[in-house]
Amino acid sequence: MRWDGISEFVYVAEYESFTRAAKELGISTAQVSRQISALEKRLNIKLLYRTTRKVSLTEEGRVFYQHCRGVIDGLDAAEQAVSSLQTKPQGRIKLTAPVTYGEQQLLPLINDFMVQYRDIEVTAFLSNQKIDLIEGGYDLAIRIGKLSDSTMMAKKLSHRTNFVCAAPAYLEKYGVPYSLVDLRQHNCLLGTRDYWHFIENDKNADKEINLRVSGSIQYNSGHSLVDAALKGLGIVQLPDYYVQKHLASGALVSVLDDYREPEEGIWAIYPHNRHLSPKIRLLVDYLAEHLS
Repeated sequence: MRWDGISEFVYVAEYESFTRAAKELGISTAQVSRQISALEKRLNIKLLYRTTRKVSLTEEGRVFYQHCRGVIDGLDAAEQAVSSLQTKPQGRIKLTAPVTYGEQQLLPLINDFMVQYRDIEVTAFLSNQKIDLIEGGYDLAIRIGKLSDSTMMAKKLSHRTNFVCAAPAYLEKYGVPYSLVDLRQHNCLLGTRDYWHFIENDKNADKEINLRVSGSIQYNSGHSLVDAALKGLGIVQLPDYYVQKHLASGALVSVLDDYREPEEGIWAIYPHNRHLSPKIRLLVDYLAEHLS
């Protein structure tokens, strides 16, 4: 009886809805409600605030949820560990990733992965918008930078670095910027934002700066910005996977290295209630090995 109502409570806490929890569990809303009411009665604690418009956790409910989530995760992991010994990875994986990173780095690796694991199918949706994984039914997402959603589990796959760079001919004609103030005298090639990220040392502490810049070009295409920089039209700030081969060949030159941001993490994230099945864990581990 100590297990009665635990799964129902965890799903309601995560979905903030009795109806959605019931749908996920494949039972009726009334049954979910009865199980949680019985659980609260057994514990003699109110776990949820219920209104006609919203369901939220009480303070006691938040504490109880954290422990219950760990218990269910452990049980799921135990079941998957046993089943993975008997079955080979198979089935469909649905994921989402940023457009350019997905095209250049991720999907070629997934193609290699699928050559090895023919019984796995992959559906990938590339978008620079932050997609609701639960609403969209996604198994995992690849995200870049700081993670703000604490409801997700995350595994670091790799990292990226942003470079400010320009063609040698441009720097010879217009000069090399040595400080952030110098960028005011340069044609900055813009992406979707009109500011660039930097780190500046202020009183022995690193300070993040979003510096507003301007220029004659603004594209929502990293490839087009690289092309413009290669043709001497200005200075650009882009992630390493756009510019690293051009930096290596000397076609572009990195500047303002002292102000470069620290590396940003590249993560595989997935909802707490979408545990890593053998096929998903296999893919995540494969990406972590090859992207690193």
